[in-house]
Amino acid sequence: MNRLPRDATGDALVPRAAVIVFLSFALAYFFSALVRAITATLSPTLSLELDLNAGDLGLLAGGYFLGFALTQLPLGNWLDRHGPRQVILGFLAVAVLGCMAFAMATSFSGLLAARVLTGMGVSACLMAPLTGFRRWLAPATQLRANSWMLMTGSLGMVAATLPVQWLMPYTGWRGLFWMLAGLIALSMIGIALAVPRWRQAAAPSPKDPPSSSKGYGFIWRNPYFRQMLPIGFVNYGGMVAVQTLWAGPWMVKVAGYTPQESAAGLFGINLAMLGTFWLWGVVNPHLARRGLRPERLIAWGLPSSFFVLGAIVLLGADAGWELWALFCVTSTFVSLSQPAVALALPPEAAGRALSAYNLAIFGGVFGVQWGIGLLIEALSVFGWSESDRYRGAIAIFGVCCVCAYLAFWRAWRGRPGAQAS
Repeated sequence: MNRLPRDATGDALVPRAAVIVFLSFALAYFFSALVRAITATLSPTLSLELDLNAGDLGLLAGGYFLGFALTQLPLGNWLDRHGPRQVILGFLAVAVLGCMAFAMATSFSGLLAARVLTGMGVSACLMAPLTGFRRWLAPATQLRANSWMLMTGSLGMVAATLPVQWLMPYTGWRGLFWMLAGLIALSMIGIALAVPRWRQAAAPSPKDPPSSSKGYGFIWRNPYFRQMLPIGFVNYGGMVAVQTLWAGPWMVKVAGYTPQESAAGLFGINLAMLGTFWLWGVVNPHLARRGLRPERLIAWGLPSSFFVLGAIVLLGADAGWELWALFCVTSTFVSLSQPAVALALPPEAAGRALSAYNLAIFGGVFGVQWGIGLLIEALSVFGWSESDRYRGAIAIFGVCCVCAYLAFWRAWRGRPGAQAS
């Protein structure tokens, strides 16, 4: 399987081979997304069993993303040098150990350390395929493959809701993590068999631009990359933070859902995201052919999420899972920034470009997840009820989202050719 057919360019895979490679990566990403989102479903159980408060829950969920963020810079270099197959197999072995450690943990500190380790282990599950797609697929197909990979992640998040709730009486949360360790190990076998080995890029000429260097300096200085940073950190990171944690506690603490109803609400949210990413995958090639660039679509579409967030804050207890689903769906415009950053930089730097941007995204997830928890606790100084403290924390998050968007909009409009893009 490591000699999958390629087209005449020597790098691009023929369609049948590309589908096999996509599916092998998608299976691993499905389990990584399930592990990422499972804390929202398990939060009532973990809070009861280990006496966790809102700050603890935010830190526990954010620990995954902290581990994720810690690996991004070395990951980019390793992907460009060694290729997706070799790198993801090594990382997934760490993820297996992280799930096993979580299953055996007996204290909050043990759970947190295991979540950090798991986050480090699955941190290549999206970056590895996207790095390969940058070389193996045409640009319009890359946008489709990115959206459908995110759709696979949404499917994993769907599996982390009602299916996890149904399994809990039979396996317990510890048994679930033992199962996940075994399933991730099985996905490693599929990748080892299906994904082609990496072909080293030709040695750079002395006349080549500095993009062929091993560092990150030219990426951080790239105007397009810097234009996308604010929305990647706050808006993209915030969307994931809500989807994987805070929508669940809001439904229980503010809207009055039972844990079972909250799991059903999370199921609905993630199902909506699955459908949205499928739709993006369908329409992205057509939008690209019409010349509608990602930054223009983001500029037009992302503000709709701010109005939804404002409605959630105003409605309070009347804001159920449907509005949170609408917030997440309208926030998906920002997901177009990730493949756009990869396409804006040379193919030989795809791993570093994607990993650097992913560092911003998941640094934002960690910051927003923990930050909202801290705000909920801090707002108690005003004597507010728990429901009002949740609303206040989400309102502050919404202001941050608007500010990040304005920074993006200003950088985009200030770039030469912005009117045409």
